[in-house]
Amino acid sequence: MILRLGLIAAALLVTAPAAMAQAPDFRGQHNDWRVFTRGSGDDRVCYAVTRPTDSRPGDVNHGEVYFLVSSWASGAAREQPSFMAGYELRPDNPPRASIGTDRVSFFVSEQEGFVEERRDEARLVDAMRRGATMRVEAVSARGTNTAYIFSLSGVTAALREVGQLCS
Repeated sequence: MILRLGLIAAALLVTAPAAMAQAPDFRGQHNDWRVFTRGSGDDRVCYAVTRPTDSRPGDVNHGEVYFLVSSWASGAAREQPSFMAGYELRPDNPPRASIGTDRVSFFVSEQEGFVEERRDEARLVDAMRRGATMRVEAVSARGTNTAYIFSLSGVTAALREVGQLCS
C-alpha cells in the first residue's frame, strides 16, 4: 500500500485539478528534477520526479512516463526509487535500470516498477547521485520493448530537499 501511495501522488501531479483537495504541492526544481509533497504530518509523502529525455522506439505512444524517488515523513520508506510507465508493464519481463555498470531489476505492479530489495534501492540511488544519465528498459504488456534515458542532473539536490521536507 505504501509503495503505491507515492506513485499515485506522482500521477496526480499531472492529472489533478488545481482545486482538488490534497493535490501535490510543488516545492522546487533542481535542473531536470522536480520536488513535490502531498499530505501532512506523518502522512506526508515527499518525492523527486523526472521525465525521460529520450524514449524509444520513437514511433509508439509511451503515455506519461516518470522516474521517482519517494520518502515518507513517518519513516516508512526513505529514498524509494520507482518507475511509472504510461502503459501496463509485462510482469514476466520486468524493467531494468542501468547507470554505468550498476544494474538493478524491478518487479511489476501494472504500470509501476519497484525495486524489491532495500539494499538494491540504496545502491540504485547512490549510483543516481554519481551518474549523469540512467537508462530504464521495459516491456509493455503487448510485448513492445521500450527504453528511456533519464537525466540525473539535479537529482542530488532534489533528494536533499526531499530529505529535509520529510525528516
